[in-house]
Amino acid sequence: QVQLVESGGGWVQAGGSLRLSCVASGLAFSSYAMGWFRQAPGKEREIVAAINRSGLRTYYRDSVKGRFTISRDYAKNTVYLQMNSLRPEDTAVYYCAADWRQSNGLYLNPDQYDYWGQGTQVTVSS
Repeated sequence: QVQLVESGGGWVQAGGSLRLSCVASGLAFSSYAMGWFRQAPGKEREIVAAINRSGLRTYYRDSVKGRFTISRDYAKNTVYLQMNSLRPEDTAVYYCAADWRQSNGLYLNPDQYDYWGQGTQVTVSS
């Protein structure tokens, strides 16, 4: 049974930092591209960052470039999202997702992902 379990969300003031973690189990972690998505109330789910199977390529949406960093630890089957200089507009539920592909690419469409975590709330106050 595949499980993705996120942690690390919470409340922070604008300018603060949080690190989200997502521990994967029940899958061959190194065979999956991973992504972090977020969904704010009344809005569609959107890609925040993605990392390919090898960990050598990453993607960030424009609004988080230079502030967020995605990384993965194969020994711990964990993907991280380090979030610095947080803004009120970063407030959302954050989800990690796993996508199995034969290629070593990056995937940005949530419909491409096979497995999802339960989400963790991030609230940034001004």
